[in-house]
Amino acid sequence: PARFMLVAAMNPCVCGHYGDPRRTCRCTPQQIRQYQGRISGPLLDRIDIHIEVPAMSYRELTGRYAGEASAAIKERVDRARALQQQRFPEGRTPLNARMTEREVKAHCRIDEESGRLIEMAMEKLGLSARAYTRILKVARTIADLDGQTAIGSSHIAEAIQYRSLDRQMV
Repeated sequence: PARFMLVAAMNPCVCGHYGDPRRTCRCTPQQIRQYQGRISGPLLDRIDIHIEVPAMSYRELTGRYAGEASAAIKERVDRARALQQQRFPEGRTPLNARMTEREVKAHCRIDEESGRLIEMAMEKLGLSARAYTRILKVARTIADLDGQTAIGSSHIAEAIQYRSLDRQMV
């Protein structure tokens, strides 16, 4: 068995401008579907998080961003990792991403509102059982980063948003 983290990138279409508010995409809807269809559904199912990253302007690239400090982010991540280590004390499953089906059922319980939300997303987006499990694991991690013991509907909604390639883009 191999444990690794895959980080990959792709353009949204052949010309690279689909969805860019500053540039016009010159691809046809069929070309976009064909281009995006190069990545198979079964492969996408095995990727926990896929997000769209918009192009940045020169000013955005060179400007000072007054976002959250790296030290504060690291502290939050360290707290979430500590929660996960408490959750899995035997050390067999040190991270939410590696939970088994049984552990997902035990540690990713959701309330009725969250259940309706994920059900609607699954039906509307045509998500698979594997994508459902990935959403629960990501939502568990989001709740941990938020310092919450229970997964809430906001955590589920955020996790669903990280499945952008599951959605029809054209």
